[in-house]
Amino acid sequence: MSRDGDFSEVSYIFGILSIVFAFFQPIAGLIMGIIGIVQSKKQKTHLSEKAKKLSIIGIILSVIFFAITVGATTYLTLKGIQNPLA
Repeated sequence: MSRDGDFSEVSYIFGILSIVFAFFQPIAGLIMGIIGIVQSKKQKTHLSEKAKKLSIIGIILSVIFFAITVGATTYLTLKGIQNPLA
């Protein structure tokens, strides 16, 4: 399947996982994206260039969704969630 030291497939998988995790767990998506970029720098193939792009997209999405989550949490905490049944 792959030779010892061939990190292009590994970085490609981490790039895809970083995009998927960005929607559900932004911190995990950020970590996966960083790992994907580091792994893609170890190889200079066409697949590793795609993997690097996917990892960058995953990092950007993770940062955006993390900022939205922090902003919404801060807003709702300061505003206070009023329970209409109480």
